[in-house]
Amino acid sequence: MAQPAERFGLSAALTVPFRPDGGVDFPRFVAHVRWCLAQGCRTVTAFGTTGEGAAFSLSEREQVLGALAGAGIEGRQLVGGISASSAEDAVAQARLALEFGADALLLPPPFYFKGVGDDGLFGWFARVFEQLGAAARGVILYHIPSVTQVPLSVELIGRLREAFPEVIRGVKDSSGSWDYAQALLAAHRDLAILIGDERCLAAAVRLGGQGAISGLANIYPEAMLPLVQEGREDPRIHRLVEALLAYPVIPAVKALVAHRTGDPAWRATRAPLQPLSPGEAARLGAAADSLFTTMAAAG
Repeated sequence: MAQPAERFGLSAALTVPFRPDGGVDFPRFVAHVRWCLAQGCRTVTAFGTTGEGAAFSLSEREQVLGALAGAGIEGRQLVGGISASSAEDAVAQARLALEFGADALLLPPPFYFKGVGDDGLFGWFARVFEQLGAAARGVILYHIPSVTQVPLSVELIGRLREAFPEVIRGVKDSSGSWDYAQALLAAHRDLAILIGDERCLAAAVRLGGQGAISGLANIYPEAMLPLVQEGREDPRIHRLVEALLAYPVIPAVKALVAHRTGDPAWRATRAPLQPLSPGEAARLGAAADSLFTTMAAAG
């Protein structure tokens, strides 16, 4: 089994700023990527769930990667998110990221057909890897059943890593299920097991987890690092996640980036998503300020 050269660490699940016409605001985006990396993120993840990746065409993905390259962002600093139901579309997206030199790929299952079994999912992943051929590497399987409605069983992950030992690097678990995370770590601790629900992160790191692809790293990366590096609990993070979950998560993350930067343009989402109302955004920002000010003073 090929192992990553270093521990995965913290990756910011990048949120993306949009212009009023719906296009990507590249100057804001590049500045945000630089900020995340400067604050201690080992990588940033583009086109994931928080980044509204399913709403990006192949040509837009190419433009985003071109903007990053033009800004001096290296492939080793990037995880490329994939979002496709067609194996061929997944391959095309993966090739773009791999040609950029991406550190890893974040690959969820096909999301359109529900109720499919492990045999069918194995066949889909196998088709993607076989079409990528020798280029296939660094794949982080993405378990996010709340979005895809297509879970990845621990047994399926075992089959895939056995069949493609040089391809599978890890698993991102965004199920929010501690039972699933424990089973995943028990069976596949030698892979890079990453936790999407920040409330489970520190405990998973203490059991051998390698880090996180985290939406909160867009806002408080310095607070996330002790969880990722030391498995140290931070009750502020638990409470902030619970505050976020009172709203649609992607617009809520963008509202907090707007609050952190003082730049309301960050609140814009791409249809069909809608931004939080100004009142909702203000309440969420106040809740975050209360947590990270009063608890820091108390500590």
